Amino acid sequence: MRVRLFGAIAAIVVMTSTVTSAHADDYAIDPVHSSVSFKILHLGVSYVHGRFDKFSGTFTVDPSDASKCSFNMSIVTESVDTNNAGRDNHLRSPDMFNAKQFPAMTFKSTSVKAAPDGYEVTGDLTMKDVTKSITFTLKGGKTAQMRGKKLTGFWTDLIVKRSEFNVGSPQMANALGEDVQVSIAFEGGSK
Repeated sequence: MRVRLFGAIAAIVVMTSTVTSAHADDYAIDPVHSSVSFKILHLGVSYVHGRFDKFSGTFTVDPSDASKCSFNMSIVTESVDTNNAGRDNHLRSPDMFNAKQFPAMTFKSTSVKAAPDGYEVTGDLTMKDVTKSITFTLKGGKTAQMRGKKLTGFWTDLIVKRSEFNVGSPQMANALGEDVQVSIAFEGGSK
């Protein structure tokens, strides 16, 4: 009787330690190994490329339960860079991003589901005074160790309709494409 009792207790301890060892990991985005870039059609003839140089974010990954994952990012609108000072100043103006009044674009996930080679992420994208729900697929999630930190990373390509976020006046419709193609890649180190 005593041997069975100890055996049962040992089994419970082993099961409990196995269950608690699988947990979510929290990460901070490493801006040195991450990027936010975009391209937009100009006059229907070619693409203008740009990027944002300043951004930050955090994310949580639970490999055993996608619903416990979360992804958050903030992009500094003033940091837009298209390799042309005049164009960059116009992008910062009230016509476009209105960087003085709206210094950041933000994304905060509201649900995460497992997807092949990554996650399907739904969340709120806020740009200027507009917040809209968007869904995209994040690929990646492999891990590595460096300097005692656990690292992981993801990437995605998505399309944002600029007029839905009040970026650009209706008069610009002939000059600028409606679809902004956005590429985001980020790497994070465990906190």
